[in-house]
Amino acid sequence: MVRALATAHGDLHLPAFLPDATRGVVRCLDSADLEAIGIAACVVNTLHLRHEPGISVVERAGGVHRFMRWNRPLASDSGGFQAFSLARSRGGSVHVTNKELAYRRFKGDERHTLSPEQCIKLQFDLGADLMFCLDECTHPDQPEDAQRASVDHTIEWAKRCRAEFLTRAQRLDPAQRPKLFAVVQGGTSVELRKRCAGELVAIGFEGYAYGGWPVDDEGRLLDAVGLTSESLPPDAPKHALGIGKLESIVRTHALGYDLFDCVLPTRDARMGRLYALDPDLDAAIRTASKPSSYVYVKDDKHFDADGPIDAGCDCSTCARYSRGYLRHLFAIGETVAGRLATIHNLRAYVRLMHALRAKSS
Repeated sequence: MVRALATAHGDLHLPAFLPDATRGVVRCLDSADLEAIGIAACVVNTLHLRHEPGISVVERAGGVHRFMRWNRPLASDSGGFQAFSLARSRGGSVHVTNKELAYRRFKGDERHTLSPEQCIKLQFDLGADLMFCLDECTHPDQPEDAQRASVDHTIEWAKRCRAEFLTRAQRLDPAQRPKLFAVVQGGTSVELRKRCAGELVAIGFEGYAYGGWPVDDEGRLLDAVGLTSESLPPDAPKHALGIGKLESIVRTHALGYDLFDCVLPTRDARMGRLYALDPDLDAAIRTASKPSSYVYVKDDKHFDADGPIDAGCDCSTCARYSRGYLRHLFAIGETVAGRLATIHNLRAYVRLMHALRAKSS
């Protein structure tokens, strides 16, 4: 298993959790907060930055690293998944062909297009260290013909992404060149997953990612997650896109994945749902049991609680503030509550990454 990825902004030691800095910011925190927490890398979203503030604005600022004052590795999601999710949630539309995808983010929006070549160009303009090919994401419930079409588009787009990537990467000093990950689709079909993985490996990429819905309606990992890993080279870096529950990370890491991203810890933090890691974290990892429990800090029972969120946590929030004080901040709608809670939740992820790394060494 790969231990570190060399990037223009330092080595990214694996496994690593990348919080979503979708629009160039992790909600409630700045880059100094992230550094203090120990976050090794973040992931931004190409489509969202394309529309706000515009890739050209970021490029003129010197790239996304300088724009958000972050000097550690950054990944850039292709934006394909977001085109579909925005259309579904806001009444927009998406039309997919082998040439490109065309989308309207909401009803009445102008028509936008995103081709594989555009996708790679935009990510180079951002200056990301890890890039992702454009892919077509489907829901597991969609029929087999839709899954098959998704795989066809994903493979065709990956070929074109790779060609565009190589043309642009050759213009850079080898030490400054980013890495390109391909995304494996195929829904829950064994045949399609194996075919997609096999053809992407034949093209050749620096890393691969699980694409599509990773869990069922009960939150359990789908068999396709393990099948995808088994169908890829064992020494290739593997990114579990969108997998973010702490227990899911433990199980997915055991299946061969070493990169993870999700909005869950920051979203939970803003809602007052905080994590307390198992005091015997090594044992929890070894037995694949839940590595944490939840502290619903807004509950009345924490009204005058004097202890920290997690007695074993070394984050600045736990070192300084009590559960009772955090409950008070949430109760009065104080915005700093979200910041303090987010610091704690992300530190829990960093601690888990350290424990997984120690187990793998």
